[in-house]
Amino acid sequence: MSIVAVGAVAYDTIETPHGTVTGALGGSLSYFALGARFFGPVSIVAAVGEDFREEDRRLFLERGIDTRALVLRPGKTFHWHGRYHEDMNIRDSLVTQLGVFGDFMPELLPDQRRADFVFLANISPQLQEHVLSQVLSPRIVAADTIKFWIENDLPGFVRLMPRIHILTVNDEEARLLTGEHNLVKAGRAILKMGAQIALVKRGEYGVLQFSPDSMFAVPAWPLEEVLDPTGAGDAFAAGVMGWLARSGRMNESILRTAVIYGSVLGSFVVEKFSIQPLLTLTWEDIERRYRAFIELTDSHYSRWMSQ
Repeated sequence: MSIVAVGAVAYDTIETPHGTVTGALGGSLSYFALGARFFGPVSIVAAVGEDFREEDRRLFLERGIDTRALVLRPGKTFHWHGRYHEDMNIRDSLVTQLGVFGDFMPELLPDQRRADFVFLANISPQLQEHVLSQVLSPRIVAADTIKFWIENDLPGFVRLMPRIHILTVNDEEARLLTGEHNLVKAGRAILKMGAQIALVKRGEYGVLQFSPDSMFAVPAWPLEEVLDPTGAGDAFAAGVMGWLARSGRMNESILRTAVIYGSVLGSFVVEKFSIQPLLTLTWEDIERRYRAFIELTDSHYSRWMSQ
């Protein structure tokens, strides 16, 4: 089943201790779409400016991503410039220029309004609500957010929560949103706000999944070198929603598998700069690492206990 995804397509300048890239295709929607397309059809909704390169539109099309609702508007494409510290869990946003995305109000196409699976990337709660108001009867809605929106439109975000099934946030955002420092308490508090599932991303420490009756912890895939963490959270969401859409439904087992696929996809993204890993990645690569991930985390408890 297809996913309709709404978010930002941007041009990024990224500085890390390992190097710099300038004017690279990025934005939350780019990472999400290029990751989720491995699992099934993806239809994107975004605005870009007159400086948007035709080869970048072709990049999406050549990978089967539906760009009918990628709207070209007068002005500049969203631009972000970030610098990561030696500890790449810490970054500074040096430049954020919204460009044509600043006053963009997404309008879904008729077939997109009938979508079963919807992903709302880290855009404003107002835009997220605007999109949801157009979708007729979605099976699963997942949303992401960032610190900026929690600090600047908390009422709007709280209003959105009962309308979504899955919320993905990092540990800092979970604490800020709930006022709870302990992440277990924070995850439970998110559920009380209305979301059915909370996925708390903890970078190199993995992910915590909170459901009404259970909790699931997934470690991060161990990497010797991380070059660029940009987009890892968006790729994680792509793996989660991709597997759910491929499965056509959600239960605890399917959700846990989806979280592992999300962790696997996110692990590829950080190995190179920008979206580059997602351009050369294959389904065989994903499956190989997924199987290795399962092997890595399987304690063979029953086998050891029988000896």
